[in-house]
Amino acid sequence: MATLPAADITMEAAAEAAAVAGQIRDAFADYHARFAAITRRAKGRFERSDWNGERDDAIERIELYDLCIAEASDSLERRLGERARDRALWSAVHAAYAETIAPLLDCELYKTFFNTLTRRFFKTRGVDPAMEFVALDIEPTDAITHPVARHSYAVSEDRLVETFMRVLGDYPFAVPYAHRTRCAAGIAVRLQEDLQHWGPHPVRAVELLDTVFYRERRAYLVGRVFGERSFSPCVIVLVNEGGALKVDAVLTLRSEVVQLFSYSRSYFHADLGTVGDAVVFLRTLLPGKPIDELYTVLGRAKQGKTERYRTFFRQFAAQPGERLIRAEGERGMVMAVFTLPSYPLVFKIIRDRFAYPKEVAREEVEAKYSLVFRHDRVGRLVDAQPFRFLRFPRARFAPDLLDELLSTCASSISPDGDDLVLHLCYVERRLRPLNLYVREQTAEAARAAVIDYGQAIRDLALSNIFPGDLLLKNFGVSRHGRAVFYDYDELCLVTDCRFRSVPEPRNHEEEMESGAWFYAAGNDVFPAQFPQFLGLSPALLGALMHAHADIFRVEWWQQVQDGLVSGRHNDVAPYPEQRRLP
Repeated sequence: MATLPAADITMEAAAEAAAVAGQIRDAFADYHARFAAITRRAKGRFERSDWNGERDDAIERIELYDLCIAEASDSLERRLGERARDRALWSAVHAAYAETIAPLLDCELYKTFFNTLTRRFFKTRGVDPAMEFVALDIEPTDAITHPVARHSYAVSEDRLVETFMRVLGDYPFAVPYAHRTRCAAGIAVRLQEDLQHWGPHPVRAVELLDTVFYRERRAYLVGRVFGERSFSPCVIVLVNEGGALKVDAVLTLRSEVVQLFSYSRSYFHADLGTVGDAVVFLRTLLPGKPIDELYTVLGRAKQGKTERYRTFFRQFAAQPGERLIRAEGERGMVMAVFTLPSYPLVFKIIRDRFAYPKEVAREEVEAKYSLVFRHDRVGRLVDAQPFRFLRFPRARFAPDLLDELLSTCASSISPDGDDLVLHLCYVERRLRPLNLYVREQTAEAARAAVIDYGQAIRDLALSNIFPGDLLLKNFGVSRHGRAVFYDYDELCLVTDCRFRSVPEPRNHEEEMESGAWFYAAGNDVFPAQFPQFLGLSPALLGALMHAHADIFRVEWWQQVQDGLVSGRHNDVAPYPEQRRLP
């Protein structure tokens, strides 16, 4: 049905469109209030050391968006009846909605909610400008001049400890500090050490957001510290140990704070009245951080997807001669992976059939990615965002990539005129595959990457994740040199594995057998066999085994597993041990 010209819309239809627009606005406001209510629980969870409750809240909040969309859809279906898919009506609703949300600071979040509703009503493939807000040429935070709420402190030369006593007092908790003066002194000393290149009295002012950020057993006071001519991020990290608070770390290096807000970490619980102004502030701390990742790490995953779509396709349109190509690295058995060379994202599509020895089903692959979305990622799992019905011009695919997609992913792709519509693809930050990285780098850099790969396996295990396939090609290296796992088709929970020692052969025939001489079930894992499959040089393998010998011992895995089964909450700090305050 064609959209009616504005002049043909009756006053009655305009009133109905305005009423529907108001209902959608109220539905988002309801979602926002429920999101905030879950988020506010974080403070109490932290004070009570209720880590199980914290994890439950994280999952509940992730699932809330789809729940509220479903409720809003049902309500609109009941209200509109047969007109629920009347394009003329929805075009008028679109215009009325744009008008009613225009004054709101977080109007972009309202627009994304509207887009999700219309895409589900009309099963949109690609983008429909008559039904969606799709401006690719704007930065949604550019118009935000409203300052986010914050505490500001002027610092005199000899009053630094006193200033941080005030800081800690301005963020009250229901549990006391074990020693607040000592914590304040520790902050002062760390800042003076980190910022000594600014001069003999480096700290002149401190600015911290009113809102406390919570995630994975920690509370964060997030802000910046000013010198005479410079400023730096300043994040004060609090932990609750045995019913008493202490400052665990102070982070001032941008590279440290980037890791804190990384795409490989779970989302913060931060009770922000409005989000856009907080994103503007965080961009001053992390100017190179994509806006989509800031929205996402603040728990606004749908808005993060909107901004990722917006910035990628703006770049895509700005480079009309650039083609989508296969991503570098070994060709995957389960996923076809492609990228735009000028933009740091990869697109992953599930293949129709998987090569031997892969036995996983398509539904299982999707379930693995869903598990990662809801799990603590501890800085070692890429946040893979699912996108449905993305539309690309066929001419923008390199010929070999196009042939591969049409021949191996045909059930996930629909040709539509000059375009291809991808039914489901996962979009991730592009990392350098670890197997390529160790060949390209200096011996020292390769050694550091391999050692961090071992630490990644350890961190994942402590968070109840076993990668399944430990080959280097399934790990990537970030631009900060951090090893991150990104291939999830064989990923599983540590608690679902059976870690075993390799049985001794019982006779000469078994000893001479070229393959395994013993039965292994699908969930059996033999840590002692890990090294022979990694393809590392003797020097790199030696460095890995020297640093992380535990991960090749079945006893270590069984101890980790026993702890997880008994309810132990392993602490994986989002910063190096040496950054903790003494």
